[in-house]
Amino acid sequence: MSYDTSPSYPVPPHRPPHQPPHSSSQSYSTYPWAPQQQPEPGPAGPHRPRHSALGQHSDIRVLRSAYRLQRRVATLTALGYFTLFLVLSASAPALMTSEVTDGLTVGLLLGLIQVPVTGAAIGLYEYTARRTVDPIAERLRKQAELDTRHTEAHR
Repeated sequence: MSYDTSPSYPVPPHRPPHQPPHSSSQSYSTYPWAPQQQPEPGPAGPHRPRHSALGQHSDIRVLRSAYRLQRRVATLTALGYFTLFLVLSASAPALMTSEVTDGLTVGLLLGLIQVPVTGAAIGLYEYTARRTVDPIAERLRKQAELDTRHTEAHR
């Protein structure tokens, strides 16, 4: 394998640092994809919000992760039990066909228990929504309302 030393792109002509770039609306010198220096933030004025914009706020990430955890817990509760039922049905048919009482087998009993387990998963979903996700969403909703009022007041 050989190394090609020829440049892939034409090399821009060298420009001394004291000369301004040619008249163009772009403020980059050589590489347009290089990060640009941001201007220094000015002092916080009375019209400037104390917090960052809502779209860049970390509460949205917190809300997203809380909702993701909520979905996973509820889904794994219901699907985990169903998977256990299927594994037992496939790997332990003797256990699943054994009778608990007259005419009621372990497999039928575990199948019937799946309905309350699914109900418990729904209840767990509701509980975690009220406890974790809803307060974060309500706080974001109020903050968005305040931001909207603040923006409209300064127009």
